Amino acid sequence: MAKPGEKFKTEHGVFDNFTSKVIFKLASEGHFEGLSSPLSIGKESNVFAAKTKDNGYVTVKIYRLETADFNRMYDYIKYDPRFTGLLKRRRQVIFTWAQREFRNLMLAREAGVTSPLPLAVKFNVLVEEFIGKTNPAPRLNNSPPKQPDLFFKKVIENITRLYKQDFTHGDLSQYNILNHNENPVFIDFSQATTSKSPMFNELFERDVRIICTYFSKLKLDIDIKKVINQIKK
Repeated sequence: MAKPGEKFKTEHGVFDNFTSKVIFKLASEGHFEGLSSPLSIGKESNVFAAKTKDNGYVTVKIYRLETADFNRMYDYIKYDPRFTGLLKRRRQVIFTWAQREFRNLMLAREAGVTSPLPLAVKFNVLVEEFIGKTNPAPRLNNSPPKQPDLFFKKVIENITRLYKQDFTHGDLSQYNILNHNENPVFIDFSQATTSKSPMFNELFERDVRIICTYFSKLKLDIDIKKVINQIKK
């Protein structure tokens, strides 16, 4: 009989023993039955769709323990008052990074932002609501909106809701927004930052600037400074 986690290690060939056991534990707790197709594979994390007992799906985000840039992660976390006293140790930083994304998603949902519901987190593995039905909702860069002006308005409304909660996404772009039935869904909240951070204003304005630049390419006439001032009001 295979050891706990060996099934996932064998099937996907990308997990270390520790991560395989974490995935097995989450599956045994009923969060999902098994990993399905990969949604994205990166240097820092792998994202999979995972089937549930009711034939639905969840999203499973797995931070890679050996290749994730924990130094960059630490630079964000050290300013976060929710995680004081964190030691600069690779695994501890990565585990905290996953916890932080879980809490950021909760905060975004509480602010009324259209984003995935976080379902569980354990060490370096995060389970979230799956956006889509059998197929995942496409990223905005792969599926431009049919009505850019309306979509842009909804994106700015979501950014404003975050800002009102002294919060910014920190890495917002057309690659971190899904186009779900012509509605924006913000994803990837790992770099989201509170106003307590000295990087807050810089990250907030960068988010707005990148979004405005993208929609300007879709023939919208946008004054970036005006949009920033509108959100701040």
